[in-house]
Amino acid sequence: MKYKKFQADQLFTGTKMLPENFVLITDEAGTIENIVDVSEAGDEIQVFNGILTPGFINAHCHLELSHMKGLIPQKSGLVDFILDILGKRHIAEDLILQGIQDAETEMIDSGIVAVGDICNTTFTLPQKQLHRLKYYNFIEVSGWHPDIAKTRYETAQSNYDVFNQLSNNYHSSSIVPHAPYSVSNQLWEYLKPNFSQQTITIHNQETSFENNFFEKGEGDFVRLYERLGVNNPFFSPTGKTSIQSYLEHTTNAENLILVHNTFTNETDISFAKKEMNSSYWCVCINANLYIENALPPIELIRNNQCKIVLGTDSLASNDALSIVAEMKKIKQHFPSIPLSEILQWATLNGAAALQLEQALGSFEKGKKPGVVLLDDNLNSAKRLL
Repeated sequence: MKYKKFQADQLFTGTKMLPENFVLITDEAGTIENIVDVSEAGDEIQVFNGILTPGFINAHCHLELSHMKGLIPQKSGLVDFILDILGKRHIAEDLILQGIQDAETEMIDSGIVAVGDICNTTFTLPQKQLHRLKYYNFIEVSGWHPDIAKTRYETAQSNYDVFNQLSNNYHSSSIVPHAPYSVSNQLWEYLKPNFSQQTITIHNQETSFENNFFEKGEGDFVRLYERLGVNNPFFSPTGKTSIQSYLEHTTNAENLILVHNTFTNETDISFAKKEMNSSYWCVCINANLYIENALPPIELIRNNQCKIVLGTDSLASNDALSIVAEMKKIKQHFPSIPLSEILQWATLNGAAALQLEQALGSFEKGKKPGVVLLDDNLNSAKRLL
């Protein structure tokens, strides 16, 4: 059998950083064979400048919104962002499909090997059938008014049935809630039986108004419902933050990915750790800055020993679908966090969150995680395998 051998300034295994004297060995297809000292590696070693790392996991993406790059003003706040999404997402289908194709290519070129992708439509299906990336398809459902719960759930179930036909080594799917402020109690009852053994995800505490609404029935979400023509006589404030108000509905899931968490506090984190056996906290720092001009509390989350993963959100809220760009921005604002820790968020943690850790996320014998060469300064990445 022929082998490929890779050496660089550093080698990140998925959990730790190794110095330059280590060589990664794979077969020709990219399956990991071993990591050995250079003295044991023999000849025909490919030598690079930079960091060798497993392929990156984008744990939160909206690929179907890729045609919306640059269409929505920055720093307008979440409510106006949502209203803009609803008003501008519908254009000619060929433009939507081209945007999806271009965005997937961008992710591949930047070292991403798997994606947790939010799906409100089936527009991404043709691209995903090409099997260029692994996907966990999160079939998203929303419906705040109780009267539409059944219809919204049936639509999501129909989309799930279509995506579920793809289930293989490249695809998994689950039906998931959009956000606490867009899922009624009646809709939760339809959703909950689907969560067992699945990874589910939810947009969590992306704006301070989310907590205001659940605690007191106040804040900018009142304006959102008014603009959407939704009356709220059925809703009573819980007196608690949003995550403490809804989390009980998700506890039977295998994994829960909480996305954004920009306005999560320490009490919320302690509550979630107590209630959930396996929760992952997804950081989308560039999108948080784009929409709310706010930083997620990364130090607070990591100090509470939470499992962190990285996402890009969409091109409607980001300049690129690049995990490298996410890592660079984190290092810019949180320079004390070791790069090896951030790389684990981007690789092994993300793979585990999407239930893909048996194949992806680390350089372990028998896995085929992709081999990526990362620039030392986090300016770029190149897929080697």
